[in-house]
Amino acid sequence: MPDREMMFRSALELAELVRTGEVAASELVECSLERIEELNPQLNAFVQVDGERALAAAAAIGPSDERPFAGVPIAIKNNRPVDGLRWTIGCELMAEHVASYDHSVVRRLKDAGFVVVGTTTLPEYGILPTSEARLFGPTRNPWDTERSSGGSSGGAAAAVASGMVPIAHGNDGGGSIRIPAACCGLVGLKPQRGRISAAPELGDSMLGIDGVLTRTVADTAAVLDVLAGYEPGDATWAPPPAEPFALSASRWPVAERSGPLRIAVTTTSPLPDAVLDPMCAAAVAETAELLRSLGHTVEEVEPPWRIEGIADLFGSVFCVHIALQIAFSGMVAGREPSAADMEPMSFAIYSMVQSLTAVQGMAATVQLQAFARQLISFLEPYDALLTPALAERPLPLGTLDTAAAEPMRTFARSGLFTPFTPVFNASGQPGISLPIAQGQDGLPLAVQLVGRPAGEAALLALSAEVEAARPWGERRPPVS
Repeated sequence: MPDREMMFRSALELAELVRTGEVAASELVECSLERIEELNPQLNAFVQVDGERALAAAAAIGPSDERPFAGVPIAIKNNRPVDGLRWTIGCELMAEHVASYDHSVVRRLKDAGFVVVGTTTLPEYGILPTSEARLFGPTRNPWDTERSSGGSSGGAAAAVASGMVPIAHGNDGGGSIRIPAACCGLVGLKPQRGRISAAPELGDSMLGIDGVLTRTVADTAAVLDVLAGYEPGDATWAPPPAEPFALSASRWPVAERSGPLRIAVTTTSPLPDAVLDPMCAAAVAETAELLRSLGHTVEEVEPPWRIEGIADLFGSVFCVHIALQIAFSGMVAGREPSAADMEPMSFAIYSMVQSLTAVQGMAATVQLQAFARQLISFLEPYDALLTPALAERPLPLGTLDTAAAEPMRTFARSGLFTPFTPVFNASGQPGISLPIAQGQDGLPLAVQLVGRPAGEAALLALSAEVEAARPWGERRPPVS
């Protein structure tokens, strides 16, 4: 197997090669490190590479290791602590801070046998759907290096799409797994709220949740089995599945096994000002026809989400979460964050949130929950919802300027790029981005499928059926 192709194999395939002794774990890690050395100067996906420790961990893994992903290289987004590595959250206040412990997600990945080869880039505090932090510089899309790889898990997406690693960790508070997956031609699942613990820093999170960016639905399902579940002290958690997600993902053809699904479809954006690119609309139409051909019923709907002020409402709740991260970075730095410590947009968000009262902040959360309840009730008759993943093609670098004269306009502009993802952080439902096609411009073209609350099992089975009907695994970006 040529080294250049090794990192394009699925994580499950690579783990099987290690388990049978066909490939040594050290070979996989060496291949990953070589690819990072070759491609990262072009793409700028990594914050830190941990080659020495990764090779030592791989050397301790032999064919007898029965852990599900023993020897498989993985990268961790740099907003989760990895013991002994810099933990920056993309901000200058924490630029040199070294973590002294592993986040629960990192611990679970290591316990499953994954070998951490390094950490990946993100926008400052994970705010934007592009990854161009002042601290790191722009992360480039392997399909077109003048365009963004998406955000906030942009480094993760660029690393997987280019074949530096076969899989990478990410997280999603407004689309931050699904958006870069769509930009880079990957599978990106936002699990159900509470499915994966936020320990040890948080008891739970209303908007954000961790996950992975992968090439295949099977990898996504198998890693969800690794990451899902209660951690001591969690304030809330999702009900456990009836069976492993990996098994559920194999249960297709869906219509033959459990009967046709009733699938809603819409291209109506929650934001009236968002203009849908014709290629994004065509991808939804093509997928709708595919789903019909697979035996499912597909119905056009108009969800109740064009509500005046909904963007501001979500923005208020999202910004409170960002302000907490900024305050945390100030605690790490030992001083009150100031305008000099961060990009102008970050400081504008921090200043805005400080002007809110506690009652106003809680009221925004309650209102957003009421909106979510209405949306979930509307979708209750349906097994899934099909939407565009993005409203626009991957943005040219520099489109979203955090240092603009009115930085909150940049924040508002970012929503026009990604209007279909944040609503499902608000509702908590699982959503997945699938790279259904390649556009006429040569860039990946994705759709989003959204499942019922706590319905990852059925969503993964449907996604695997779509993948089998329209395989995407052989596509390679020009950089690779």
